[in-house]
Amino acid sequence: MSSQAREHVASRPTWRCQACGIAWPCSPAKLRLLADYHGNKPGLMVYLVALREEAAEQLAELNGGTHQTDLHRRFTDWVPVRRS
Repeated sequence: MSSQAREHVASRPTWRCQACGIAWPCSPAKLRLLADYHGNKPGLMVYLVALREEAAEQLAELNGGTHQTDLHRRFTDWVPVRRS
């Protein structure tokens, strides 16, 4: 098995994790993203929103044009936000 197959990355166009098979971003992917973007939450949010839009298009194509309405929960609602 290659190291790529064990990484918790999205398999397009299904947007399932290549390593564990659950909806991406899975918990290990979220932890990796938080570490990669430590100190740059705005950058993380921009990245996740772009991926969310890409996923929305691809998943709609797979589902006969039907758009999922809860992708924001999956892609961005998990990011901790500091309240002032």
